[in-house]
Amino acid sequence: MRLVGEALTHAASMRGGPALVGGATVEGLLARWAHGDAPARMFVGEYSGAVVGVLAVGPQDREDQRRGRIECCYVEHDARGVGVGTALMEAAVEWCAASGCAEVDALALPGDRATKQRLEAAGFTARLLTLSRPLD
Repeated sequence: MRLVGEALTHAASMRGGPALVGGATVEGLLARWAHGDAPARMFVGEYSGAVVGVLAVGPQDREDQRRGRIECCYVEHDARGVGVGTALMEAAVEWCAASGCAEVDALALPGDRATKQRLEAAGFTARLLTLSRPLD
């Protein structure tokens, strides 16, 4: 899927992105989301009849609690600002609630203010920052 490839390329180009993306491929992500231990649900966002956004969300069971985790959310650059990302987030949150999740997690890379603001506007709050130091 073209949009998943664009999402990987975009994430890899950002600070912290290479650590997040690692060696992920479009084919590998789609296979994991479709056939993993806890398959993800994929949503697409449309604008004027064209698919311009994609979101993958899956359940994770941790500490006797089911949580949703947004694995990927990407909207084409030219289609941003018209509500596609918001609609994708709302669909993911609704799916998580219907799937018995107590919370939904989403990631934002360091310095990615637009994603952080979009998540906060959707009701997300930061609860943990992970900092890393290479030991080479």
